[in-house]
Amino acid sequence: MIVCVAVVGHQNNPLYIQSFTEADDALKLHHIVHCSLDVVDERVNNPKKSGPMLNETFLGLLYPTENYKVYGYLTNTKVKFILVTTDLDVRDADVRNFFGRFHAAYVDAVSNPFHVPGKKITSRTFAERVSNIVKSFGLSSAG
Repeated sequence: MIVCVAVVGHQNNPLYIQSFTEADDALKLHHIVHCSLDVVDERVNNPKKSGPMLNETFLGLLYPTENYKVYGYLTNTKVKFILVTTDLDVRDADVRNFFGRFHAAYVDAVSNPFHVPGKKITSRTFAERVSNIVKSFGLSSAG
């Protein structure tokens, strides 16, 4: 189950953070997202040590915690997508599919002529699309 998704700008400024749990966990999830930015920066700045190629946008599993797994994705414009899940047996194909759909929703949101680049994403349509993507996460592999 996905518990949090985040969009973080190229200067590590939060553009969108949505948690899908009760309010008690929201602060903890924001902290996990913030900590994952260090791992993203390490992987981007030291590509020899960390596996993914420079042209690979999917960063894979950033780090596991006791209760969560954190995945990352980096766009060509250095915007970072962070996914926090409680599932311990998530397939990479499902996460890649999620990030592809999430990236498409993000592109549609920032392509809005009324959106100011670098500012928080406040679009209700984007929030609804993200909710739908989160709800459908992992369902394609069930069949």
